[in-house]
Amino acid sequence: MTSNIMANNRIARTLMLSAVIFSLGACSQQQSSSEEKLDSKESQISKKVENTDYLTRDVKDDIFYFVMPDRFHNGNPENDEGDPNRPISFGGLDKTSKWAFHGGDMQGVEAKLDYIQEMGVTAIWMTPLLRNRAVQPDGFGHHGYWVIDFTEIDPHFGTNEDLRSLIDAAHARGIKVFFDIITNHTADVIKYKECHKPDGSFIKEQPGCKFKSTEQLAQGDTYTPFLLDSEKAVKFPAWLNDPKYYNNQGDSFWQGESVIKGDFAGLDDLNTSDPEVLKGMTEIFKNIINEFKPDGFRIDTVKHVDLSFWQSFGPDIVAHAKSSGIPNFHIFGEVYDGNPAVLSTFTTEGNLPSVLDFSFHFNVKDSLFHNKDVNRLGHLFDNDDYYRDADSSPELLMNFLGNHDAGRVGFFINQGFENISESEKLKRSILGHAFMYMSRGIPVVYYGDEQGFTGDGGDVDARENMDPSLVDVYNDNALIGTRKTTADSNFDQTHPIYQALQKFATLRKSHKALRTGVHQNRFIDNDKRIVAFSRIDAVEKIEHLAVFNMSTKEQKVSIKADSSSYSSIVGNKATVQQGELNINLAPLSFALLKADEAHEGSEIYDIKMPGMYTDNQRLFIPVNLVFGEQKALQFTEVDFYLLDKEGTETFVATDNTQPYRAIVKPESIAGMTEVKIVVRDGSDNQMSKRFALK
Repeated sequence: MTSNIMANNRIARTLMLSAVIFSLGACSQQQSSSEEKLDSKESQISKKVENTDYLTRDVKDDIFYFVMPDRFHNGNPENDEGDPNRPISFGGLDKTSKWAFHGGDMQGVEAKLDYIQEMGVTAIWMTPLLRNRAVQPDGFGHHGYWVIDFTEIDPHFGTNEDLRSLIDAAHARGIKVFFDIITNHTADVIKYKECHKPDGSFIKEQPGCKFKSTEQLAQGDTYTPFLLDSEKAVKFPAWLNDPKYYNNQGDSFWQGESVIKGDFAGLDDLNTSDPEVLKGMTEIFKNIINEFKPDGFRIDTVKHVDLSFWQSFGPDIVAHAKSSGIPNFHIFGEVYDGNPAVLSTFTTEGNLPSVLDFSFHFNVKDSLFHNKDVNRLGHLFDNDDYYRDADSSPELLMNFLGNHDAGRVGFFINQGFENISESEKLKRSILGHAFMYMSRGIPVVYYGDEQGFTGDGGDVDARENMDPSLVDVYNDNALIGTRKTTADSNFDQTHPIYQALQKFATLRKSHKALRTGVHQNRFIDNDKRIVAFSRIDAVEKIEHLAVFNMSTKEQKVSIKADSSSYSSIVGNKATVQQGELNINLAPLSFALLKADEAHEGSEIYDIKMPGMYTDNQRLFIPVNLVFGEQKALQFTEVDFYLLDKEGTETFVATDNTQPYRAIVKPESIAGMTEVKIVVRDGSDNQMSKRFALK
């Protein structure tokens, strides 16, 4: 791109950034620093430690920042090409190509810890760091998902010691570090005689190996795996070089059994139903914990792994971390699906503590960025009951707006609104982030979204550089909230989105209800595009009411209220008259209100259970509660137990939001005769009742 085009691009985008102002009172904090300060090692060392409780801090108190190291900051140009002594992990550097390596590394992330911390971030999640096959016929391993060696860091990103240095520096500030891990595939090494030539190239011009089903295998229609002589011992640990540990059934077509048994885009697919594979992969990541002491794992491609693998892997890894001195080790998986029935399978049956909430992602994108109805946001939180069982809950879900696969907030806004002003784009981005920070679950910010990056789509089109970029298709994009492009350095702490996220982080830190409070839908009006919900902590019992105006018009909102008055934390003040809270909201804005009185709750009078029903391959066990006084907010907990004919009780779930129900697998009631319901109301009363299973 020529300098003239760049200049014209900037001149054409004059922004009225002052139009977006947040009045946060005591929460407002002006923070700025120069590029020299950000890059100064001395500044890193002398930085005052604000948090020292990273080991014991509950993950619900965290704010995550998702970083792709290769595209973040280049701290050591000497490692940009990887290791010349190991050709399989060498090369691939081309800073002008969106596909190739760009030079970012561990030292670069460490150099920017000021920038990260001052945004209010308390946990960094990075794309995979282990040694990759740098170049494959279909691209470059800049993302880290083509692992060849599970015992050391990829030389493009630095050394094992560089990673330990980053972790130590982050921990000194109270910042957690999470690793992105892969358990279902390795880099593409295994070939098949039926579709590859002896040199490893494809027999047909069209690359790929068609998936062969289990039925075909039983009939003798199989692939014959082989390894090139030069690649027979390239994987570490050594057992990974043996084709017997892989499915070897050809490429997944993303349906049926190929989802679990097919090669993921040609990558070598491990047989995760094999006990030896489970044992080997568990040992690999126990060793990673031993060596680096990370604070948790994000697990890639979870739905492409046999479910029984997770039932063992998750608990074993968490137990090992605890025995290694990491008491709050947290795991969350990537299940690329917006259906909560699918997502929750891996936290309930699969024994994983949490997953990335793709349902949150899709619903916020559709409502706020694509202007679809806002009722879907009410359904989103109603469906939280899918995640409630004996050891998981929706409070542990990882909320996100965009990522390295799906695309960026800025792209979704541009996609949904072609002709809106720059000011409106900025307001929509900030409002979306506010919704994420105020909602139940744990917020995850994708690097660059705080700088208004837009991208051109998903995958490599959403992986721009924070350092000055040389990629033309990145640099021709107009960013949100700034006159800069990606051709500039974009560690700007005066950017309005960055500063908004600072303030939202302060809000979460200052108000426990926003981190741990029960999330209850309070009011949704699709015509006015208003969404309101409450967060209320079980101990404090103080309602925090968040009201969002997702329309481009000023709206007057009336909501039933239990407190006689509310204080404004963010936005306009509200008045309460005859049990109605009234507030005016500017276009694309939100208000956060705090009740001036503790919630007294309602006394429970009776428990009724209408008929059970099935939906989404789940059995719904609903209950209706009768209260002595009907309040706007029912602060109540309902426990569900199943009883067999001997009277033995099995705890099923706790629900603390309306509609009250347990959602279970239909087979879970086999041999059960009764449902026991225990209700604790907001007045600290308890009532129990049994119902026959029909």
